[in-house]
Amino acid sequence: MPTLTIEIINAAIVGFEEQQRRLDDQIAELRSLLPGATSPSQPANGTRRTMSAAGRKTIAAAQRKRWAANKAEPNGVPTKTAKPKRKLSAAGKAAIVAALKKRWAAKKAAAAESLKKTAPKK
Repeated sequence: MPTLTIEIINAAIVGFEEQQRRLDDQIAELRSLLPGATSPSQPANGTRRTMSAAGRKTIAAAQRKRWAANKAEPNGVPTKTAKPKRKLSAAGKAAIVAALKKRWAAKKAAAAESLKKTAPKK
């Protein structure tokens, strides 16, 4: 295999770029034959239209107005009333603690029972 020198690589790049230009020209010519094709005066490189500063300001002001209307509260009254924080009574807490103690006692008893069944007999 021949060694690639910088000159050979540069020549290959130039050749491929020329092929690409020819293909782009042929594609543009074929596209112009399609029905509804754009006129040649329009750029085909995908440039986008820009918006004027005045247009941007108008759109921004309208958006701010929409946000303000969305955040506004009707008649100055908040839409949601804050619920008072729920508190746990001493009796409720005692009931929860008792239920947990009962549950853990049952779990420990079941674990001890399973150990007795699986322990080797002497």
